[in-house]
Amino acid sequence: MANTLFIGKVYQRFATLPSTNDWLKSETAKNKPPEGTVVRADSQSAGRGQFGSRWESEAGANLTLSILLYPTWLAASRQFFLSMAVALGVKEAVEKFGIAVSLKWPNDLYIGGKKTGGILIENTLAGTQIQSSIVGIGLNINQINFPPDLPNPTSLALATGRTFNSDQVESALLEGIERRYLQLKAGHLPDIHRDYEAALFRLGLVSRFEKTDEHLSFEAVIRGVHQQGFLLLEMPDGRQEQFDLKSIRLLV
Repeated sequence: MANTLFIGKVYQRFATLPSTNDWLKSETAKNKPPEGTVVRADSQSAGRGQFGSRWESEAGANLTLSILLYPTWLAASRQFFLSMAVALGVKEAVEKFGIAVSLKWPNDLYIGGKKTGGILIENTLAGTQIQSSIVGIGLNINQINFPPDLPNPTSLALATGRTFNSDQVESALLEGIERRYLQLKAGHLPDIHRDYEAALFRLGLVSRFEKTDEHLSFEAVIRGVHQQGFLLLEMPDGRQEQFDLKSIRLLV
C-alpha cells in the first residue's frame, strides 16, 4: 500500500478494461469520486496514448492506471505544469529502483534511448480554471517481448535483467506523483519547471525532428521548454524557436 495522504486511498483494480481513463471519466461524470481515486487494469483493450495513438501493453506484465485529480486552483493556461509535475513524479519513482530515466517531451519516459512509459492527461476546464484531471499512466515493467511495429520499446526488466514487483512500483509511483502534485499546489512552479528541463531527453544535444504537417526533417538543439509546453529549440543558424505539441516530433 502506498504511503500517501490521498492518492490511492480510493482504489479499484480490474482484470481488464477498455481504458482506465475512459472508465474514470465515466465515473466522474456520474458521481464525482474523491480526489486521488485510482483505477488500475491488468489489461486494456483500448488503451490510448497521445494524439489518439494506441498504448500496447502485455496483460499482467505492466502498470496501466489512471488517477483522478481536482486541481481547481490551477489556471488552464498553466496546465502544462501538471504534466511536468506528474512526469517528474513517475521518473523519480522509477529511479528509486536504481534506473536512470529521462523525459522525452512532452510526456514519455525513456531509459537510455528507448521508451518505457507514457502519460496521457485529460483535463476538463471551467472557464479559465481546470475543473478535473484524469492522469493516465502506462509503464512497462516486466514485459520482455513487444510487437514488431513499436519503434523503440523497453521495460524495467529489459533494461536491468531483473523482475519487478508491480505493486511495489505502483506504490512508489503514487507516492512520487502525490509529492510533486502537492509541490505544484503549494506554488513551487519554478522548481518544477527547472527539474523538468534538467530531466529532458537529449537536452543540449543536436537532435533530428520532423515537422508533422510537412513531413520535413531538420536538426536542432533542445534548449528547454516554455511553461505553456512549447519546446525551445536552437536552430542551426543560432536562432531560438519554439514549437507546440502538434507541430513537430522528435525522431529517435
